Amino acid sequence: MLNGWVVSVLFITLLVSLCNPRGVSDIKTLHFSETHTNTHTHTLFSFLSTLQYDFYRKSCPNAENIVRSSVANIYSHHQDISASLLRLFFHDCFIQGCDASILLDPITGDATYSTEKQAIPNLTLKGFHEIDQIKEELERVCPRVVSCADILSLATRDAVVLAGGPFYPVFTGRRDSTRAYFEEATADMPRPDDSINRTLYLFATRGLDERDMVSLLGAHNIGKIGCQFILNRLYNFSGTNLPDPSIDPEFLNHMRSKCQEKENNENNNGSQDQMSPASSPISKEASVEKLRRSTLDVSNFQELSSALSLEGGFDTHYYKSLLSGRGLLYADQQLMANEKTGRLVQGYASDDGSTFRRDFARAMVKLSVLDVLTGSQGQIRERCGY
Repeated sequence: MLNGWVVSVLFITLLVSLCNPRGVSDIKTLHFSETHTNTHTHTLFSFLSTLQYDFYRKSCPNAENIVRSSVANIYSHHQDISASLLRLFFHDCFIQGCDASILLDPITGDATYSTEKQAIPNLTLKGFHEIDQIKEELERVCPRVVSCADILSLATRDAVVLAGGPFYPVFTGRRDSTRAYFEEATADMPRPDDSINRTLYLFATRGLDERDMVSLLGAHNIGKIGCQFILNRLYNFSGTNLPDPSIDPEFLNHMRSKCQEKENNENNNGSQDQMSPASSPISKEASVEKLRRSTLDVSNFQELSSALSLEGGFDTHYYKSLLSGRGLLYADQQLMANEKTGRLVQGYASDDGSTFRRDFARAMVKLSVLDVLTGSQGQIRERCGY
């Protein structure tokens, strides 16, 4: 009975948020069609008929507490786990729904079967080992009860909260996919160099509108940006062998310097050479390949613009950087190339971050219920990798 009341309250809150999005004046000017609203409402009704709040209350009463305490323990040693799990969760849900297909390992000896892990957009994903750890602990208490898909969903929410992000409800009862989707992951994941039109299209095909997209991309507030994701902007934009002409020259030099500095520090070879691949005496190809392994953490991201906040986390610095033309990823900066998404960026950047946090929580709920497997569908894996 209590579960029913909880679901009803949460559903009404989410439904009001979806049908009447709130925010500062710039955001209020955006209007979403009745078709979009009806689609969102139908989606919510659909998942509430299959997923439940506290689904494991009888079959594994301590499941969510075990996930929460495990994530807290991991976070105490590795705070970058929040960004890792958030990205892992997004990559899972975006391809064929939140079904833990991203966690499946390649089959030894079967060269004809490729997993999502092996798709190019997923090669830099992290967090697999941590999810396996949580699964092992749950298996000791409740064998073959809690799905890997639910573990990833719950762990991501708990990691977001630990990183200073908003709490949002996670409905459970997902089951795990029996297969991976290599081709789909290769073709349909948003890319760092995507245009705004392609990014909008990919999100729209999954029932996620402009507001959802802009708020979810705000997750780039935390974690690390791989230098490999911005190399084309820095040295070979659109195959021209030149940098992206829209980048401010000072910002361009700073990005090049930071990536090169990071690579030099990680190599720890004593070299003080800070030259870019374009000016290095060694081959450009060799130097760029080295940079592919380096990353910019959040502090470096913030240093790249005087307009950015001095603190990391779920605030407005990501959106402020876009307003100043200093988005690291081309796809991020492209949010300013569209009238609707540009106004959303302006709206999120203009308050204390509360609007972004609210919309991010709402979008995460929508993302978390995409094409879930329930009931007799799929399986409950004993191990998340197979």
